[in-house]
Amino acid sequence: MAEYETIRRTGAGVRSAEIDEGLRAHMNKVYGTMSVGLLLTAGVAWVFGSNDALLSILRNPETLSPNILGWVVMFAPLIMVFAFGSLINKLSAAGAQLFFYAFAAVMGLSISWIFAAFTGISVAQTFLVTSISFAGLSLWGYTTKKDISGWGSFLIMGVIGLIVAMIVNIFLQSPAIMFAVSILGVLIFAGLTAYDTQKIKTMYLQHAHAMDSEWLGKSAIMGALNLYLDFINLFMFLLQFMGNRN
Repeated sequence: MAEYETIRRTGAGVRSAEIDEGLRAHMNKVYGTMSVGLLLTAGVAWVFGSNDALLSILRNPETLSPNILGWVVMFAPLIMVFAFGSLINKLSAAGAQLFFYAFAAVMGLSISWIFAAFTGISVAQTFLVTSISFAGLSLWGYTTKKDISGWGSFLIMGVIGLIVAMIVNIFLQSPAIMFAVSILGVLIFAGLTAYDTQKIKTMYLQHAHAMDSEWLGKSAIMGALNLYLDFINLFMFLLQFMGNRN
């Protein structure tokens, strides 16, 4: 009986170590995929935003007002996010990753105007602050013992409210509304960074026993997309406060 108990505990310990190692590998893939997406977005945004000829394809280089194609590109990432959610089960892991990188490139086009509107130094400083903040929030979400799953519905409702307010303000052009939206945006996406990190970890632990490589691959891409969106939105809202305009 004692030998059986020893074997059982040893087996449980080995299994736990395997899950811990798998979780680290899973999180590394999530952060790695997200980082590649951010680099792709930054590269596309810089190429178009720092070149008036290319920027003119999407916007007036002087007023930065979007043309018809600019409006399409502006809303394309939102459409692609909804499409990705409905297509994820039909795509292979490789297909999901390719879709994510295509999305990241389109996002780069969508935000390319920031390199014409703000000084390069302020963009770089905001990116650095965002990176440090994101790392701290994500680390807290990963390590905290507190269950923050209850934040989800509240934060998603906040995101929907932000989207509606931003669309309305496209026509109103109210500085007061933009200021309020920026403050709420920073708070909401700070919360989502921690929430999404914990959710990625929890989902892996819940499904680790199955070790379905296809599911794990898709889960990592979806997790990378969620954290990518948290980072980009946190960056864009912080830029409203920290960015120095040209």
